[in-house]
Amino acid sequence: MKVTVFGIGYVGLVQAAVLAEVGHDVVCVDVDQNKVDNLEKGIIPIYEPGLTPLVNSNFEQGRVKFTTDAERGVSHGEVIFIAVGTPPDEDGSADLKYVQAVAKTIATHMQNHKIIINKSTVPVGTADKVIATVSGTLKSLNKELTFDVVSNPEFLKEGAAVNDCMRPDRIILGTQSDHAEKKLRELYSPFNRNHDKIIVMDVRSAELTKYAANCMLATKISFMNEMANLAELFGADIENVRKGIGSDPRIGYQFIYPG
Repeated sequence: MKVTVFGIGYVGLVQAAVLAEVGHDVVCVDVDQNKVDNLEKGIIPIYEPGLTPLVNSNFEQGRVKFTTDAERGVSHGEVIFIAVGTPPDEDGSADLKYVQAVAKTIATHMQNHKIIINKSTVPVGTADKVIATVSGTLKSLNKELTFDVVSNPEFLKEGAAVNDCMRPDRIILGTQSDHAEKKLRELYSPFNRNHDKIIVMDVRSAELTKYAANCMLATKISFMNEMANLAELFGADIENVRKGIGSDPRIGYQFIYPG
């Protein structure tokens, strides 16, 4: 399948490399010409175990390409990922200017139906804003074209991102479009062979799922830090406490380390 990824950062580059590895034809678009030039020379901007050989081998075989040409990227992909940064705004909320800029770019250059996928970590309701931006831009250009917007959040751990992407615990698809669901099931079929990992839901639920997962993990770590403080106060061993509560299958051992 022809895939385009806007944003060659942590999430975008890992996703692009893994999709190329299973045979998809991927074009990565970024505004940073220096980053594109370095990637074509085999210089990877981030360190993640297994990522450098994965990117370089797929680039050499022509399955992943890098460019600053947005029109080329939009023309290439029937599925287009938005994986740009969402830095905190002055009030702490996510700044969606880069997401919205990509949405406008896609609408400006698209000539046929596109499936637009939000991969960036974005607030609930972002898909609605992307739809409004794409629709408004198409209308201003007198272009009568259809498109789908899907929420497909990432759940990557630093230091294990390639493995997490190759062997995902779950694949969340936020869409109510049968066409988009069918295409994305096809896209992710190489990662969904042993058992069905795809969970389809409405867009807003998918967007909230990402934040809920992050909050739950942060809560477990924060809780264990408080227990570690209490253990020190009472003269208890937090490692023994961790083993004691982790043996309860309702709690489990994952992410109950203080730190």
